[in-house]
Amino acid sequence: MTMPPQQPPVPPAGWQPAPAGPPPGGWPPPPPVPVTKRIPEDQPFIVRASAGKRILQFGLLTLFVLAVPACSLGLLAFTSGESVLPILGVLGALAVFMGLLFGLQVYLLVSGGPVLAVGPAGLWIKTRPTRGQAVWLPWEAIEQIYTRRWAFDKNVCVKPRDPRTGGNLGAFTAVDSSMQQLVFGTGLTAPLAFADRPEREIMGAIVHFSAGRTFIR
Repeated sequence: MTMPPQQPPVPPAGWQPAPAGPPPGGWPPPPPVPVTKRIPEDQPFIVRASAGKRILQFGLLTLFVLAVPACSLGLLAFTSGESVLPILGVLGALAVFMGLLFGLQVYLLVSGGPVLAVGPAGLWIKTRPTRGQAVWLPWEAIEQIYTRRWAFDKNVCVKPRDPRTGGNLGAFTAVDSSMQQLVFGTGLTAPLAFADRPEREIMGAIVHFSAGRTFIR
């Protein structure tokens, strides 16, 4: 006995297949994330930038930069028998200029409050290394957290699941974020090497409070 071929099910009236690509107007923007100018300090675990470590870093860098012209000019003055007072004046002016420049940089790095705050529901993280905004991300909205080193810096990097997160926080933030994307793979980073807490303590707190809700490597 020959069975009739099975017919595919007929969709109900008015049914339309889901579009394969984005709608004509593009995907809707991501829901806005909570933003603040300063990370609240009522979180269980707070990380700040270390002023002492930054001053030591810039101080050593200043000495290194001044050592080359000081040796060259000192040798020139010694061989020519001329006075070293003009050389000392030039080096002194250069040292003052670099001190003011690095002092401003340290101020911008440490005066903006905490750089990272971790709690049971998620974390706050700065969007810029200097005085910028901070965003709140629940653990479920974070794709992965990892560490990465660049020169003297070592940072903890937070990569959101939605790459558009924090994309509407201003031109300066967009520029900083794009540069950090090239170096660290994400625009949201916080210092480890120049933090006021040890790296092991910071990463331990992230592992503890995330409780397996995001990938950490």
